[in-house]
Amino acid sequence: MAVTVTAYPRRSTELDDGTELWNWAGNATLGRSAALSSPGTEEELRAAVTSGGGRLRLIGSRMSSGRMLRAAAEGDRLLDTRRLRGLLSAGPDTATFAGGTPLQEVYDVLSASGRVLPSSPGVIASQTLAGALATGTHGQGLRQGSIADAALGIRMVLADGSVAEFDRDHPSFGAVQLGLGVLGAVSAVTLQTVPSPVYSCHKDAVSADDLGTRLTAWNRENALSKAWWFPGENLVHVWTAQEAGPAEARAYRDGGGQLVTRAETSDAMNRTIDATLTNMRGDTRITDVNGKPYRTVNRFKDFSDVTGDVYQVFCRGIATPQINVEIAVPLARVDDVVTVLKEWHARTNPHMHYPVILRCTGPSSAWLSPAHEQETCYFGFVVYYAEDGTLSAGGMDFLRAVEEVLAVEGGRPHWGKYFEEPLYDWPALYPRWDDFRRVRDQLDPQHRFANTFTDALFA
Repeated sequence: MAVTVTAYPRRSTELDDGTELWNWAGNATLGRSAALSSPGTEEELRAAVTSGGGRLRLIGSRMSSGRMLRAAAEGDRLLDTRRLRGLLSAGPDTATFAGGTPLQEVYDVLSASGRVLPSSPGVIASQTLAGALATGTHGQGLRQGSIADAALGIRMVLADGSVAEFDRDHPSFGAVQLGLGVLGAVSAVTLQTVPSPVYSCHKDAVSADDLGTRLTAWNRENALSKAWWFPGENLVHVWTAQEAGPAEARAYRDGGGQLVTRAETSDAMNRTIDATLTNMRGDTRITDVNGKPYRTVNRFKDFSDVTGDVYQVFCRGIATPQINVEIAVPLARVDDVVTVLKEWHARTNPHMHYPVILRCTGPSSAWLSPAHEQETCYFGFVVYYAEDGTLSAGGMDFLRAVEEVLAVEGGRPHWGKYFEEPLYDWPALYPRWDDFRRVRDQLDPQHRFANTFTDALFA
């Protein structure tokens, strides 16, 4: 497939004078600081939406790529929802949070009462709840979908300042679950909650010879599973988790609910990790041996089994500015796709400084979810920035090429990460694409919650 792709943005390493707003990664300006409003209540949010002209862009933790957040033109306004946060109400098996609540706060509040979401969390918890829904943030495990699939009700301020509520019986709920920020401003989300299980997580290093088959088995046979594939070494580091047995759960509780780490460790990943670190140092030229990119893989050394709740075991990512590409394929095709990637890797020997991240989820009811109505495996690829804000040429070439491979295989990109729009036929990938557009036209007929990126996406 011959497609012209765009360059990944360089990261700014210079302090600015505060007149411009940057996204979290520091690789895109979003607009002028003077265009920013930070409402702290729903009434203030309504006032911010209806006052003034121009288009509106919603920003929270600013962790998405800049094109999704950027104001389209002079006179457009940015709405920062992070002051709109906190628990609003709770029932026996529900909790309602303000839309700007960070995921970490959601997790902390629920954990304090022995509850969790029925969907596994993503590894980074600094996103806002509304942002996580809008972009399809997900964890791992076939018994759940994305965080949006834990939503029972969503309350939004529409472009005319009115407030609309959507529950699972509403005909447009599948659109609102993952709205890309173009339908309205989410002011509150009611989430389903369940008792918090204790998990025992087994970690292993295995050959990648039959990765496609084993990847499906790991996910079928375990409550939660995550894997990191090192194609050059033909090795996979895999975590599989089941609910802990009585003795393990008791040891966890006797320890005050702190993560229990087994004394026995394995050095089976150490040589591979040393090779990975060598590539990362050459690319990033970060001199601090404890720098964040290095810590993301150093933790695989001398690994051991653990027992803890889902947040302690899996929600342990290290937020590091990066280019992150994640492409979803149907789980039913994962064996074929792994074979294609192995053949491509053997033929091209691409430059990589981080393993392929493998996470699978169950079907999602959100119309624009990459896992819409099908069990799905997400293939994640990361390139870290160098000390001076550049990206290695080899790393960028690798990301472009591997995305092209997966696009040909029918892959659907994660909305909050980086992807090349020309590679995808969106209506062909998403059966409810036109239905989503109709809902958008109903809720925001003048497309005030839009920018250049979404104009092209829904053209």
